[in-house]
Amino acid sequence: MNEEIKTFTISIYTENNIGLLNRISAIFQRRHINIESLTTSQSEIEGVNRFVIVVNITEHQAKKIIGQIEKQVEAIKAYYHTDEETIFTESCMFKIKSNLLFEEPQIQNIIKESNTRIVTVNKEFFVLEKSGRRHEIETLRKELNTFGIMQFVRSGRIAVTKEEMKITEMLMAFNNQ
Repeated sequence: MNEEIKTFTISIYTENNIGLLNRISAIFQRRHINIESLTTSQSEIEGVNRFVIVVNITEHQAKKIIGQIEKQVEAIKAYYHTDEETIFTESCMFKIKSNLLFEEPQIQNIIKESNTRIVTVNKEFFVLEKSGRRHEIETLRKELNTFGIMQFVRSGRIAVTKEEMKITEMLMAFNNQ
């Protein structure tokens, strides 16, 4: 049985404990699975964090990883979803020399056409912010790169599922223990 490799978004609800990130990343490392993106933040429940990890694996591998993650003491629940089952985005910021904003009309067109927001402008530099799919951010990066980018940073994926996740009731019960 040769399963298809797909992009999966793995969501892990956890207690906020030191060292958990290392143990979770070790689960992927032991299986020689590269993490494409990792984001962690507060979840919808006070005191519960959520990891959003993007990997390219088979569904069989995803099921095994979920099982391993849920064995971690601090892991409350883990899920995996395909791109079709989620609504997702990434964010990025670009720092560019200020003179380009005024001397290169093409940059103003790029900003307008790409739905990019100017965060700040001063004498030395200006900062742009863009949210969207990775390919949109990569296209913008390539366009701006021809003018010179002083700094660039992109977040990991943030995602919510299209279907309701019954995690909220579970987390409420967990939180009231």
